Amino acid sequence: MRIWDIALMSFESLNERKFRFALNLIGILIGCAAVTGLISITQGLSNNINEQLEVFGPQNIMVIPGQIQQGRGIVGTSLSWRDLEVISKIHDVKIATPIIANRMCTFSVKGREFFTEVFGVTHEYFELNKNAEVEAGRSLLRTDTNAVVIGANIAHPLNEEEPILGLGDRIKISVNVQDEVKELTLRVVGVYERTGGSFGVNLDDSIGIPFRTAQQLFEVGGEFDYILVQAESLDLVEEVVERIDEKMGETATVISFESAQELVGEVLGTIEAVLGGIAAISLIVAGVGIINTMTVSVMERTREIGVLKAIGAKSRDVLFMFLSEAIITGISGGIIGSLFGVFLSKIVGDYINLPPAPSLSLGFYVVSFALITAVMSGIYPAWRASNLNPVEALRYE
Repeated sequence: MRIWDIALMSFESLNERKFRFALNLIGILIGCAAVTGLISITQGLSNNINEQLEVFGPQNIMVIPGQIQQGRGIVGTSLSWRDLEVISKIHDVKIATPIIANRMCTFSVKGREFFTEVFGVTHEYFELNKNAEVEAGRSLLRTDTNAVVIGANIAHPLNEEEPILGLGDRIKISVNVQDEVKELTLRVVGVYERTGGSFGVNLDDSIGIPFRTAQQLFEVGGEFDYILVQAESLDLVEEVVERIDEKMGETATVISFESAQELVGEVLGTIEAVLGGIAAISLIVAGVGIINTMTVSVMERTREIGVLKAIGAKSRDVLFMFLSEAIITGISGGIIGSLFGVFLSKIVGDYINLPPAPSLSLGFYVVSFALITAVMSGIYPAWRASNLNPVEALRYE
């Protein structure tokens, strides 16, 4: 039999059994949509983080107290002025500036209470972190004491039509320090441009105050949470990282642009594999459904197979006829499922404000996986059909 005749008979067979074909198609479609949607969102998250790292600056280095331990996160206390002095004197270090972070405060605006992160930085922080762009007003200066730069979501909450805070406005923040409530009145001198996040802090939902003011407010003395370092040039970053590692030893973790990228890649790769594996289970379930329906189809078409063989059809023709049905199911379900997965990822991405990153290569792999699943599932029923004895098949009731 010609390939065209085999394909035509397969289409006619599927057309006669629309309901079963639809069930198999839906099974493949759901699995492909889940795989495509989840991986597209994960890749979008990866791209978003890498963009933030790019803005943070490939010449910049973050020094964090303690060591990163698997299952426990960062285990350590804090950094000191001595650590800052040691790092500042390292060869090829251009700038080193301290950061006070991981502190929370509350304040009220027009009867509405906010609970947000407050961090203390020097004026050099704004020079190093290009993500800290000020949309209105200015950044903090060396001489500032009671000034504050607020995030875009604080100046103009997403659920409000108009901004609730602007330049020159005063806010009174309250913090809890050693079970004592302390208050501080600050004047808004700048509003950050909306970024969606930054390396180390989420600027959109944070407020930044002068470093010395934060030291006094939180009574941290000469201790702080991070040191932001910039190397003299991009080519010297790895050398600077090694020198800081040698000086700090196990008292601190040094994270560069490349090491952060590798860490993010490992974490998101694991997440992507787990989510993809979970979604792929539905494809396996769909494969079981294909085996079931095709086996029933062989039993129902036993006499038809006998007639085909009696008029000259070979066993391989029957095998290809049944396999082609599985191929049509796999390709159709894979393509429709991939497109539906892209559509779902767009909807979810818009809802969580995270652009997904679907790709043609992802679609190709998903359709290929669906095709392989369908063919593997259809091999046994097709083989069984091709090996039927024509005489016994014609006598089958």
